[in-house]
Amino acid sequence: MTFGEKLRRYRKEKGLTQTELAEKIGTHPNTICNYETGKAYPQSRDTYAQLAKILGVDRQDLYNEDEEFITAASEKYGYRGQTEAKDLLAGFSGLMAGGELSEADKDAVMKALQDIYWACKKDNAEKFSSGKTEKKS
Repeated sequence: MTFGEKLRRYRKEKGLTQTELAEKIGTHPNTICNYETGKAYPQSRDTYAQLAKILGVDRQDLYNEDEEFITAASEKYGYRGQTEAKDLLAGFSGLMAGGELSEADKDAVMKALQDIYWACKKDNAEKFSSGKTEKKS
């Protein structure tokens, strides 16, 4: 189940409209609509925490592994990181469409790809920042 599907289900279980939920977290109702339709995801873990508190669920209940990866990449590397993470996941999903890997094996490959992504980001940061001189106080 995607984040949007979970959000819609929990919101309806609480008897809230999209507008009411939006008011409670301080955003526009269109944002909630975009979350529920999968057009957008919260940009920070704080938003997930707010939603979870209002809906009376654990924050982890709102995530799926892919969304947590996208959110973490977005928080650490901004829009570009978010886009790279989404592209990586989309490419992997396309590669696995109709494949013969079990769900457990697909999860293991996805985890490995995410680990490689983080390692590459770290290596690039070290590689490209090592030539810069430190700012003197």
